[in-house]
Amino acid sequence: MRKRASANPSQTLRSIGEDQLIALLTKGLTAGAETLVSIGDDCAVLGKSGQRAPYTLFKTDCIVENVHFLATADPVQVGWKAMARAVSDIGAMGGWPTAALATVILHPDTPLAFATGVYRGFQKISRTYAFDIVGGETSQASKSGCNMISVSMLGKVEPRCCVLRSTARAGDVVLVTGRLGGSIKGRHLTFKPRAEQARWLVAHFKPSAMMDLSDGVARDLPRLAKASGLGCSIDRAAVPRNRGCSIDEALADGEDYELLLTIGAGSVERLLEDWRATFPQLPLTRIGIMCESKSPSGPDASGGGWDHFR
Repeated sequence: MRKRASANPSQTLRSIGEDQLIALLTKGLTAGAETLVSIGDDCAVLGKSGQRAPYTLFKTDCIVENVHFLATADPVQVGWKAMARAVSDIGAMGGWPTAALATVILHPDTPLAFATGVYRGFQKISRTYAFDIVGGETSQASKSGCNMISVSMLGKVEPRCCVLRSTARAGDVVLVTGRLGGSIKGRHLTFKPRAEQARWLVAHFKPSAMMDLSDGVARDLPRLAKASGLGCSIDRAAVPRNRGCSIDEALADGEDYELLLTIGAGSVERLLEDWRATFPQLPLTRIGIMCESKSPSGPDASGGGWDHFR
């Protein structure tokens, strides 16, 4: 009988990191005929190839106390953030949110005002982005300081508008919306998902690839490049920064929730001109280019940006 291979007992999640863990856990998982995109993008895309009706987008996300928010945070903002992260991912696929489920896991000593505040945050963002909260679950956290909120969200996107992170082309220009870095100063709780801007992009200048920036350009751009089978080159000096942030912070802090997109070089000038006229308060900045080389030539080949286990 062949002996089953076992995990190296010396390995830990810290030693392999988040991306390798996901690759190991999802190896061998299969997808059916009605799953067009599964693991590896901002959302799963459900539907049939060639259909005219909108695809269904499916996303799950969670936030954990002392990782994504502190106990002293405004609970309304905590609820907003829990939902906004999923809205951001659905927007990055070119779609719009339709419905959400929320699982809230709280220690029994948690103040009631925190729980009700979180749901006020849910209601605030659901009104802003016009989706329904259709149910969920509550459960007990075993330890104080381990409160958690998990959100599952459905969305829709027309087949012609769906954008993946795996379809960038060599020579495409890399752009980002907004300014980056310093999210820990409070912006990570109050950010506005760029769903409206993403819908405008797919209608007027459909990106060749797009994703949202949750773990920082230093980690997310190499992910997009790898998914597309390409390399990438970045102009560090061009990266737009929030006031008081260094280039390294802008590249690696994470939780910016801006759009990272690629587009053909011939469309960039017209895109920038029309963008300024449509969204005058929100910068759109070119920061690099996609290239043929598959070597780790991104903004931080050593693995910068946020990793949950490192």
